[in-house]
Amino acid sequence: MNLELKHLVDRADSLPQIKKSDLQPGDELKLKTKNSVYIIKVDKDGSYVVSGGWFDKMAMSPVITKINGCTWGGSVIKTDIVAACGLNVEFGNRLLTSTIQEIIYFPRSMKN
Repeated sequence: MNLELKHLVDRADSLPQIKKSDLQPGDELKLKTKNSVYIIKVDKDGSYVVSGGWFDKMAMSPVITKINGCTWGGSVIKTDIVAACGLNVEFGNRLLTSTIQEIIYFPRSMKN
């Protein structure tokens, strides 16, 4: 791994983030990005139910999709992360969000 890439990966690990392995079906995230708000509910089998942002604008919400991971907006992607402040989410349809500014986590155990 080249030094620049290693630096990016190391920096990503220090950002406030939610890893895929941290989530269980029924957990929810609210992501505030530079331009939109997304609600992501963890579904079964590694998929997510997503509404808000671009999906609302295209009248597709809610949509069941995968999350490929997080990126800086280019081709380097951290596939183990669902969301990290300062990065962009890449959904299964290759849609990239604007930069994530805030992540709010709602574990299913906290719901009525």
